[in-house]
Amino acid sequence: MNVKIKNCGINTPEAVSAAVESGADYLGFMQYPPSPRHIHSTDAAAFSAHLPSHVKSVAVMVNPTDGQLRQLLQEWQPDILQLHGDETPERVSTIRQLTSLPIIKAINIATLDDVNATRIFQPVADMLLFDTKHDSVRGGSGIAFDWGLLASQSLTKPWFLSGGLDAANVVEAVTRTRAPMVDVSSGIESSRGVKDPTKITAFNQQLRRST
Repeated sequence: MNVKIKNCGINTPEAVSAAVESGADYLGFMQYPPSPRHIHSTDAAAFSAHLPSHVKSVAVMVNPTDGQLRQLLQEWQPDILQLHGDETPERVSTIRQLTSLPIIKAINIATLDDVNATRIFQPVADMLLFDTKHDSVRGGSGIAFDWGLLASQSLTKPWFLSGGLDAANVVEAVTRTRAPMVDVSSGIESSRGVKDPTKITAFNQQLRRST
């Protein structure tokens, strides 16, 4: 099983190099000022300008307005847009039409009802991402949700497992959930918002050796 890897919250050239060299498939760049991982769109454009063709850049946004989306596309052309807010299916569809970009819709999970609710996004998103529901942060909490909630789900779209993953637990997580893709942010940091190239390499290589 060739599990795809997304290293998210990338914010330095050293982190970009470590991610690419150790086998990442997607690099996520936060476009959300309250996040400690936020970078300006022009920096994201510079960081992603020379990525290999098989590594895709992802702009991560939270409840973006039409104006914010237009400004993003003036300054940077990411390969994919990730929506990590409270966007409705109707809003996701509108954003997809406005940007002409593939959409990853992040869903915050705490209960089976949260998982079941994801079905409404399958017709409008290209990919889904399951993250841990948290009251005060938008992703990157470092906390895992109950992976068993995904056991009986039938999903028609590719999906990422996220939330509390690191080099020590990612193989178990993939084995238990059969996730086709994983997303990691806090698990590859030395402190909140500070990406650690050594941890990036360890995470990616651990998964590459085991799948």
